[in-house]
Amino acid sequence: MAEKREKADQRSNDQRSGGRKANGHQAGGFKAVTRYLIVSPYKIRPVADLIRRKPYTEAVSLLENMPHKGARLIRKTVVSAASNALNQDKQLVEDMLYIKEISVDEGPRMKRVWFRARGRADMLLKRMCHITVVVDETAKAEK
Repeated sequence: MAEKREKADQRSNDQRSGGRKANGHQAGGFKAVTRYLIVSPYKIRPVADLIRRKPYTEAVSLLENMPHKGARLIRKTVVSAASNALNQDKQLVEDMLYIKEISVDEGPRMKRVWFRARGRADMLLKRMCHITVVVDETAKAEK
């Protein structure tokens, strides 16, 4: 009985810390999340697919030269994740980082009324998304 309670306490502590180690380093890398962006995830995912598993400097230069709104939003999140990495681990340099994971998840939808002819109305769904970026050292990827 006591063992079950200890395991449950350990699980709740892990959930509270978000899987982070004591120094803030994520078990799988350094993470940044941007939430509630009013852009459809279907428009952002193709841009995210282009930079997945690329070196950080290459990914940022690609995003800076793309005309898409999604590229601008993803770039902000990628730069934030890299800043988290450089703040938490002082031995890191930008050239050592790569995009380990990037995911674009669907958020809530804002529903708006779109008035039409003859007294009708349609629902206009303004979709939102959440962007999650994890960067890590390239040396760990080679091991």
